[in-house]
Amino acid sequence: MASTSAGYELGLDPDTSGVAPGAGGAVAYWGVPAIDAAVEHFTRAGASLKAPVQDVGGDIRVATIADPFGNLVV
Repeated sequence: MASTSAGYELGLDPDTSGVAPGAGGAVAYWGVPAIDAAVEHFTRAGASLKAPVQDVGGDIRVATIADPFGNLVV
């Protein structure tokens, strides 16, 4: 489910199977103008691709990467 207001978007992901409860279980969501270039940039810098770029509707594309410390960024 996603809702947009004043340029901000809230997306709720009902699939929490890959998120650990407690400390470290938070996921950061970040908007970028070019997702393919951003994923390439971060994987070259040492991030791990956890979920490839996918279209989730409404012209919204998402991917999930993990930084070198295991923090997830979507």
